[in-house]
Amino acid sequence: MSERTTTPEQSEFREYCRRWLAEHRPAPPSFRLPQSPIEVMTEEQRRYLCSWEKQCYAAGLIGSDYPKEYGGGGHRGFQQIATQEMGRAGVPYMINIIGLSMAAPTILNHGTEEQKRRFLPPLFAADEIWCQGFSEPNAGSDLASVQASAVRDGDQWMVNGHKVWTSLAHFANWMIMLCRTSTAHKYEGLTYFIVPIAGAKGVTVRPLIKITGETGFNEVLFEDVVVPDHLRVDTVGKGWTVAMTTLLYERGAAEGAGSGGGVSLDERIASLIALARRMPRNGGSAWDDTLVRDRIMQLAIRAEGLRQSQRRARVEPLTDHPMRLPLQAKVQLSELLQDMAAVALEIEGAHASLYVGDAHAPDNGQWPLAYLNSYGFTIAAGSNEIQRNILGERVLGLAKSK
Repeated sequence: MSERTTTPEQSEFREYCRRWLAEHRPAPPSFRLPQSPIEVMTEEQRRYLCSWEKQCYAAGLIGSDYPKEYGGGGHRGFQQIATQEMGRAGVPYMINIIGLSMAAPTILNHGTEEQKRRFLPPLFAADEIWCQGFSEPNAGSDLASVQASAVRDGDQWMVNGHKVWTSLAHFANWMIMLCRTSTAHKYEGLTYFIVPIAGAKGVTVRPLIKITGETGFNEVLFEDVVVPDHLRVDTVGKGWTVAMTTLLYERGAAEGAGSGGGVSLDERIASLIALARRMPRNGGSAWDDTLVRDRIMQLAIRAEGLRQSQRRARVEPLTDHPMRLPLQAKVQLSELLQDMAAVALEIEGAHASLYVGDAHAPDNGQWPLAYLNSYGFTIAAGSNEIQRNILGERVLGLAKSK
């Protein structure tokens, strides 16, 4: 949302967000926070981040657009402002990213009145953590091939199956889960559920160790897990439609309930410049190399282009297709972050082999960690290859690939 096009109420809210964030920025923790919420591993990390999100919610910076009867702020157009200002302030990110970005808008659009009132307020406050149960060992990008089953037994369902790449499942109270309830049709045989995770009988969560050495991802196994029918989202057999709503928000094509904070693109560019000025090269610094300066400038241009595309996407007369800019943003952002980390490794040279915790590692080894982590982002929410297919087929009208 451009500051030039906001209403007086929205401008006032923006100033309030800036003032509140400046006054309530949390003290840095004594322990290391991971680079994103999907790598949160320890209980002390969880407590610190949940406390911060709860403060932001109490201040009106989370769920700002949602109706008041569901725990929201009831102010249309405010969430985007709060998210922008959290990014500019460089405050910690919101830990409940799955709940805020995917579960909340899905429940708002497809849930029952009871589900909205029960689940949204504690979700906003990070009192309950959410995870997503879509991908399976044999159904990743081909989501419609999920085989985790839900069999009806009166007013409840028996869930069995295996989900994988499940971020935050080790802390999650609830999972938004796509299950097969019929084998009659690939798409019409799916139903969407809210499934209890923490302490639920028959649920096993196993951490997956990534190339970074961190966890955060998990596999989750279900063995005769009882799910009451009132936790079904929308009608039986409509799971694919509900899942498409979730993916619309996951892929950034629509605004969720807020997931701001973290390191901004501007901060990353500034860190790259500072790194180049510090790293020795040929009797001077890497910054003295015109090729290095050009590489960083190209990244800065891409970052500014992404920012302007996001502004353009909010002005209907400037969009040739309503979904093109939002859908392409995930591809652009994930690849920009990956390329930033790659340039940082080139600047560091041999020092790039020093990892987090090494006393001699530039920037405490955060750039090698960022580069390894970047591949998860290009795969998440549908791999970038899948996203390009969607853009080609649904936006450009190209023939489907064989």
